[in-house]
Amino acid sequence: MQIADLRIFLAVASAGSLSAAARQLDIGPMQVSRRIAVLEEELSVRLFHRTTRSVALTAEGEALLPHATTMVEAENSALGELRPSATKASGLLRLTAPSVFGQTIVLRLLPTLLEQHPELRIELDVSDRVVDIVGQGLDLAIRIATLGDSELVARRIAANPRVLVASPRYLQQRGRPRTLGDLEGHDCVVLQAVPRWPFVVDKGLQRIRVNARITTSNVATARSAAEQGLGLVMLTYWDVQQQLRDGTLLDIGLEDAAMEDLSVWAMTPTRRHVPTRVKVFLDALEQELARLR
Repeated sequence: MQIADLRIFLAVASAGSLSAAARQLDIGPMQVSRRIAVLEEELSVRLFHRTTRSVALTAEGEALLPHATTMVEAENSALGELRPSATKASGLLRLTAPSVFGQTIVLRLLPTLLEQHPELRIELDVSDRVVDIVGQGLDLAIRIATLGDSELVARRIAANPRVLVASPRYLQQRGRPRTLGDLEGHDCVVLQAVPRWPFVVDKGLQRIRVNARITTSNVATARSAAEQGLGLVMLTYWDVQQQLRDGTLLDIGLEDAAMEDLSVWAMTPTRRHVPTRVKVFLDALEQELARLR
């Protein structure tokens, strides 16, 4: 059975005549009659008693009525959930984001986003590991790194340069490094993923091994260690933007080296048929980062 034929069947049953159903559906009466005949042929039953002025359901038509209603309503529900709206997001948005960025930036977006889009649901994976978004069936990944070769579609959301920071207490006790050479005399908190610190020297990238007093796999742990005065740490701007604003960490600019420029990237599986829920989320994220910058 075709859903379109069931819609016509329901219209005829409701209107009580072929011509009234045709006007309701904005199609010709002959088309209504043909489609009802096709439906009766497929089911091998007569659905309507016909007179010159009206039609009435047969017993078989009465039996079909609730099933036809259920099938048409199911199709309407599916189309409403799957067909994108230009402004309203719905359904389940599945995304992954780095731990600190997810906890401090992404979570901040959700109350307003969910209030504006009550049909939207969020499944957020907060992790510093690189997730296979296609294999995991995710809509979106937020990444803060130099991008390698990938078949994913990348959209730049905001600048996110690396920054070298330390607590005021540490700098007061140990002094402020001025050059790359000064780093040799300082304790450092190092991420396992970045064992050598990258610096831009004479427009070229140099990776410097530092005195890793503490090594950790977690960005939040590295940041907390630096706040407690345990050493210098190199993170990205959005990992420490709040601490830089409130003064618990201070930016250290070296005289003979610059910091590596990175970006916040949004990775999606494809450019085609991007769900409204992804577009709405990314627009909100860009606005939030612009406001905080």
